[in-house]
Amino acid sequence: MDCYDYLIVGTGLFGSIFAYEANKRGKKCLIIDKRSHIGGNVYTEEVEEINVHKYGAHIFHTSDKMIWDYIQQFADFNRYTNSPIAIYKDEVYNMPFNMNTFSRLWNIKTPKEAKEIIEKQKEESGITEPKNLEEQAISMVGKDIYEKLVKGYTGKQWGRPCTELPSFIIKRLPVRFTYDNNYFNDLYQGIPIGGYTKIIEKMLTGIDTKLNYDYFEHRDELNQIADKIVFTGMIDQFYDYKFGTLEYRSLRFETEVLDEENYQGNAVVNYTEYDIPYTRIIEHKHFEFGNQPKTVITKEYPSKWEKGDEPYYPMNDEKNNTLYAKYKELADQENNVIFGGRLGQYKYYDMHNVIAEALKCVDKELGD
Repeated sequence: MDCYDYLIVGTGLFGSIFAYEANKRGKKCLIIDKRSHIGGNVYTEEVEEINVHKYGAHIFHTSDKMIWDYIQQFADFNRYTNSPIAIYKDEVYNMPFNMNTFSRLWNIKTPKEAKEIIEKQKEESGITEPKNLEEQAISMVGKDIYEKLVKGYTGKQWGRPCTELPSFIIKRLPVRFTYDNNYFNDLYQGIPIGGYTKIIEKMLTGIDTKLNYDYFEHRDELNQIADKIVFTGMIDQFYDYKFGTLEYRSLRFETEVLDEENYQGNAVVNYTEYDIPYTRIIEHKHFEFGNQPKTVITKEYPSKWEKGDEPYYPMNDEKNNTLYAKYKELADQENNVIFGGRLGQYKYYDMHNVIAEALKCVDKELGD
């Protein structure tokens, strides 16, 4: 192999942005991925002329104009607005929790009525300092919404009862007393026309790329050919789990092509009953307002992560964050290895967060 300034492990957003920016500055890069395709978890694949999000729904949103302008170098974005719905038994609710949700729950019309019901339920709970996710949710939206729309879904997603999950997780769920089904409050939102894979293809144009190439299977060889490594895999695996194994959540996807034009009428439908094993069904064509004669749906099943499985979400509870701190201390002492992304930094990032972190890393490493 040739000699490189940087070996980048992982062709997801973080690795691809670093490779693009380094290449732009005249650095010679090799980027590798153990999968058979580029893009990491944002990879989209065309099926029946529909761009299928192979590793779960990815909806771009940010209020940072710099991030928005940056990503738009690589694609035009449509005006998709994330407005998921939730199904509990035979009942259909709008998400996020808003006046449409409250009206359906309690047959009311005004914010005043909704606030009175929620405040009464919060008061009856007697919770002043939430100690877990269940208490946090009830202290925010009361018992009715928690029982129907939070408890089962969240328990499935994390594989633990809500009473055993940290309270901060639920703070990601917006609550509004308006008739507004827009899940994100961010100023900019959309889906890249033609899918995310085209973004990564543009970023990696002219950069040496090797797929089906596992860093750990070729570690000795790869460490010899580059001055520095940008590593976006699991930080604990990089250090051979010397302090123990960090916990993650995994996902299993079941994708079907259906011989019908419109299966569920929405891109994202959550199933909040615990007894239904999948958390949501994605109908991919609705991300790009498709009118193809067929449709493609994906059911998402959360699953326990074991070594060898694909890690999707870090389990950022106190135990795991304490363990991660030990690995980060090692990482901070590295002169020739940079850790990035969800797995490298053991943090739940949305796409705009990953872009911001990657650009911050580029600025620190390579300057303007």
